[in-house]
Order: sequence, then C-alpha cells, then structure tokens
Amino acid sequence: MTDFGLPVVAWRGQQDGVRPLVVLLHGRGSNEADMVALADHLPDTFDYAAVRAPIAEGGGYAWFANRGIGRPVPESLAHTMAWFRAWLDHAALAGRPVVLVGFSGGAAFAGGLVLDDPHRYAGAAILYGTLPFDAGVPTTPDRLAGVPVLVVHGDADVVIPIELLERTWTYLHGDAGSVTTGVRAPGGHGLSMADVAAVSRWLAEVTATETAS
Repeated sequence: MTDFGLPVVAWRGQQDGVRPLVVLLHGRGSNEADMVALADHLPDTFDYAAVRAPIAEGGGYAWFANRGIGRPVPESLAHTMAWFRAWLDHAALAGRPVVLVGFSGGAAFAGGLVLDDPHRYAGAAILYGTLPFDAGVPTTPDRLAGVPVLVVHGDADVVIPIELLERTWTYLHGDAGSVTTGVRAPGGHGLSMADVAAVSRWLAEVTATETAS
C-alpha cells in the first residue's frame, strides 16, 4: 500500500457490494468530507467512495506535488496513482466497475488514472480541472478510445490556467477517442446544482451502458 498507508474513505453504499462503484476525488486542499455529500444527489444505482488524498497540504490534502497549477510533478503523480490502485485492487473492491469523478485537483488525478490504465475504468468525470499533460501519462491519439468521459468547465474559471482547460477540452473532444460529453458552465471554479444534475444524468447513461454490455 506504499508508505502513505491505507486511505481514509467516506462511503455511501456498500464497501463490498456488487454495484458499480463511483470514486469521488476532492480538490486540492480539501478532503473526503467535502466530496461525499455529492453522492446524495447522484443515482442510487451506484455505491460511492470519497477518498482522502494522501498528501497533507494547506489544512487539507492533495493528490500530487505541483510544479504549477494543474501541472503535477510526474514522480509524485506516479507514486500516488500506485497507492490508489493498490487500494482499488483490494479483494473487497476488485472486479467492480469503477467510475472516477474528480473536481479540480481531483479531476487531474482522475485524468491521470484513466490515461494510465483506460481499460480499468468504466468512465471518468473531469470537473473544473485539466488532464495531467506532460506528467508521465500517455495523451496519445485514441488513448481513451470508447471510454465515457464527462468534462465540465466554467467559462469564468480563473483558477485553472486557460491554456490547460482548452487543451483538455480539445483533446477529449478529438484525439482522445473517448465518448465525451462536454458541459460549458457560465460560472467560475465551483460546482453548481446544474453541474451536479449534469453529473447525475451522465452517470445514469454510464449505468445504462454497463447494463447493456
């Protein structure tokens, strides 16, 4: 489980159930308690796990060391992704369809995970964040072929550098090959109830896809 130890997890639903699992990944400087409340507004066909990031930072926690906003240190990202996968591959969780839903720094972490191992995940939601470009994970053409992806960006977001938001949007709607749903919100760097409704609709579509397959 690496030197970070076991993660702190807030659950909604069953830890050892058979339903698909949605893993909620909070933003930088936040924690699992801030993210798990989202589950109360999402479909009850999933179980939910809000995971606390392993690196203490600013009164909260972070998923990786930064070399600038939205730009993970590659070695740090690789280390925390290995820690996360070790938890996810635990016997009680192994084999369940997993959907990642990340906000801000958690969105970059979700993006790193799905780019590193796209066949492991049933989908990924990138909310108000960037993919981790130039951070040691592949962003080659068709890397996410067929993977359901939701990307939500705020047109007034001044937290994530605009060039990274645009690069993420363009890649996910083009070269990635993912089945991408894009939402452009008028606000800044924060989830609105309209955004939560969009996540809920997208998860329902992922459920339907999983059932059909």
